[in-house]
Amino acid sequence: MAENKIVAQNKKAYHDYFIDETYEAGLVLQGNEVKSIRAGKVSLKESFAHIKNSEIFLHNMHISPYSFGRQEEQDPRRTRKLLLRKMEIKRLIGKTKEKGYTLIPLKVYFSNNFVKIELGLARGKKLYDKRKTIAEKTAKREVERALKERLKGRNS
Repeated sequence: MAENKIVAQNKKAYHDYFIDETYEAGLVLQGNEVKSIRAGKVSLKESFAHIKNSEIFLHNMHISPYSFGRQEEQDPRRTRKLLLRKMEIKRLIGKTKEKGYTLIPLKVYFSNNFVKIELGLARGKKLYDKRKTIAEKTAKREVERALKERLKGRNS
């Protein structure tokens, strides 16, 4: 099995949403966009996926123009088509019609030299959910720190 090289992650998505399911999708790209992605010039901030006419499109993903190639006029934030199986698309259409569900890109990576994107079927978090998540992370970090200190004390 080939190793997946993660190029970009949307860390804010895990803070703002509950991720219920994830899907792997291909990405339709033009020109030198693959070279820009390989160079890490991609951002998932404020990007989202939208279903239209039984096709899924990715909006607001920024891919910077490739600096060493031909200078073509391409919009770095253009809408890009995502490639998924028809059954997955039908399932996502049904899920996104439910109240509160949306499609959020979680990461962009290379799998066998193909650019893939991981989509998350997400529900928005309320402010108190975000506070609870932060409190759980803090508590976990403090427990790990205390265990580390105890282990240091035994070894000394």
